[in-house]
Amino acid sequence: MHGANYRKSNGQPYARKKYIKGKPQIKIAKFQTGKMGDYDFCVQLLVNEKIQIRHMAIESTRLAANKTIEQVTGETGYYSRLRVYPHILLRENKMIATAGADRLQEGMRRAFGKAVSLAARVKQGQVIYEAHVKKEHLEHTKKALKSACVKLPGTPTIKVIPLK
Repeated sequence: MHGANYRKSNGQPYARKKYIKGKPQIKIAKFQTGKMGDYDFCVQLLVNEKIQIRHMAIESTRLAANKTIEQVTGETGYYSRLRVYPHILLRENKMIATAGADRLQEGMRRAFGKAVSLAARVKQGQVIYEAHVKKEHLEHTKKALKSACVKLPGTPTIKVIPLK
């Protein structure tokens, strides 16, 4: 299964987890990191298109951004927050591709699919991740978010909002 197969969001989202046995676990470890406090700027990561982002991509973006910001500011020198939650179940109807599989497969008959991953549907211009930093760490934070953008599908942008 590739992430490109689930990038476009077509149809209704499926979020009814009570009907599915063996639900995939969410890979995101923390949604808020750092210390809340009095900061000068809020640096945001926005998405430019309507897209679905899988939970592994969200977590790898968060890890990449937090690791590089933390190297300069320290653990308590910033506050970061994920603004999306992956609650949509992605299902896959796996087909057998071996000799004699034609007697085992049902094709599209009863093709509900097995839950394989979780995703978050985001709208155009929606904020995915934000980091609050002091003025002296602003350029480094922008560079950290630019390197974390690579892990997301589509073309995200970075927006800086002064808090004072």
